[in-house]
Amino acid sequence: MDKNIIEVKNLCKSYGSIKAVSDLSFIVKKGELFSFLGINGAGKSTTINILSGVLAKDSGQVFIDGYDLNSNLDFVKSKIGVVFQESHLDDVLSVYDNLKFKASLYGLHGQKFRKRLLFLSELLELKPLLKRQVGKLSGGQKRRVDIARAIIHNPSILILDEPTTGLDPKTRQIIWKVITDLRIKYNVTVFLTTHYMEEAKESSYVVILDGGTVVASGTPLQLKNQYTSDYVLLYSVKEEDVKKLECRYQIYNNGYKLFVNDTKDITKMIIKYPNIFLDYEVYKGNMDDVFLKVTGKNLNRGNEL
Repeated sequence: MDKNIIEVKNLCKSYGSIKAVSDLSFIVKKGELFSFLGINGAGKSTTINILSGVLAKDSGQVFIDGYDLNSNLDFVKSKIGVVFQESHLDDVLSVYDNLKFKASLYGLHGQKFRKRLLFLSELLELKPLLKRQVGKLSGGQKRRVDIARAIIHNPSILILDEPTTGLDPKTRQIIWKVITDLRIKYNVTVFLTTHYMEEAKESSYVVILDGGTVVASGTPLQLKNQYTSDYVLLYSVKEEDVKKLECRYQIYNNGYKLFVNDTKDITKMIIKYPNIFLDYEVYKGNMDDVFLKVTGKNLNRGNEL
């Protein structure tokens, strides 16, 4: 049975009269990619700041690798690395000096630091950047250094708060290769918030947050099966033929959109009416559809609690 590496029970946090997180509970399994989704203001950043020991909770319990956050704060901090939305690097210093300073906070000096730096330089392709001033790096280069800084102390949990926002597709691909390697090769648990649903669909487990509470949770497949339906775009047919299919439909651009429970229904229709299905496209419900169905909102950006 997979081990619970993060357990959050009845977590609450308010800012004055505003409840940022209210009776929040969830579990993260060791080694999984866990996605934490919600619009800005849903309480994601508040939760992350509490998990990482940056912010005090009002009530509830948080356990990291079986240890209570309240009484083991230093231990918990040693188990977690965080890449925040905004970089915490010092733009004036070189990449090397930024990483050396962060390593020193965890007692990594001399040979231990050099060994860890060599590993991270190879993993994140940092060697050409080490002597460069951080302020002169591109967004993608800086993000790779952010990740190196977050895992310099070899944590078992990596929290990524929208790590690829604003990056070009190629850089996003590089970042995700690193994240995947950390999980698969080194069993690092990845706790992700993102506005890109194509990233969330690769998750082991997803929790959707709205108003500081969990409104839906499950694997991507479970959520899609529960909250979305498949559909077919059918072209070059007459409406009288569409009616023969006996399923709900609507006129869509230059054709018809057919709504079905799952792709098995589509297969049956194609076999029964091959002459109708000469020009068509099949679509499965996606995580964007799930989020909209569950929250009634589109995932967008803005200020978050």
